[in-house]
Amino acid sequence: MYVSGETMNKGTVPFSLVVAVVNERENIPALIGEIAAALDGYAADHEVIFVDDGSTDGTPEELAVQRKVLPNLRILLHGSNRGKSAALRTGIFSARFDIVVTMDGDGQNDPADIHTLLAPFADGNPRLGLVAGQRIKRQDTLSKRVASRLANRLRRRLLKDAARDSVCGWKAFRRGLYLDFPYFDNMHRFLIALAIREGFEIRLVDVRDRLRVHGKSKYTNFGRLMVGLPDLLGMAWLMHRGVGRRTPAKEI
Repeated sequence: MYVSGETMNKGTVPFSLVVAVVNERENIPALIGEIAAALDGYAADHEVIFVDDGSTDGTPEELAVQRKVLPNLRILLHGSNRGKSAALRTGIFSARFDIVVTMDGDGQNDPADIHTLLAPFADGNPRLGLVAGQRIKRQDTLSKRVASRLANRLRRRLLKDAARDSVCGWKAFRRGLYLDFPYFDNMHRFLIALAIREGFEIRLVDVRDRLRVHGKSKYTNFGRLMVGLPDLLGMAWLMHRGVGRRTPAKEI
């Protein structure tokens, strides 16, 4: 059952919101307005970073216009399309706060769920490394839902990450933990497994999913398969090569 984090989180967690976009000009005004509404009155320090990954439809110009709605908006530009993982990495490297939240820029993620992702960090548990959203009542086509279900089943079998929806755009994590991850294209699909590999706790939370209003998805089932299967096998190899670098040590 979906439970919003808005009532649980009182704005006690400073954070950076990072959104990677490419050719989403028509979706930008509504999305920025919803982000502004979701963060209105938020007590702790925060920032919003949009990384444009080589758009050709005027997305950067529309983002600049939206600064009147969201004054703390930061806009970073890639000169050419480098992929979602690279765009997120650019934003995360530029983030000013320890907790980073990521969401998709196509309007299918509800910005009100920012609070749901942040709420678990309000407890101050130092071992909590990552909170991942899992979409309920997905609004994708039947073929995408079936393909995703099969892919997630295979991923859980190989990586043992317990997630039913690892590719959901909603993630919240410690920036320092992310910087310890090995970088590779499409790594954003494996952040849960990478956090587990580093020995941190993860939390899975339900989030809403919405229909895309404008534009088309940048991915197809075939395209996901062509890049996803080699990545999954490589990630399975990495998981079996031992834990990450955070081996406990005592100084004497």
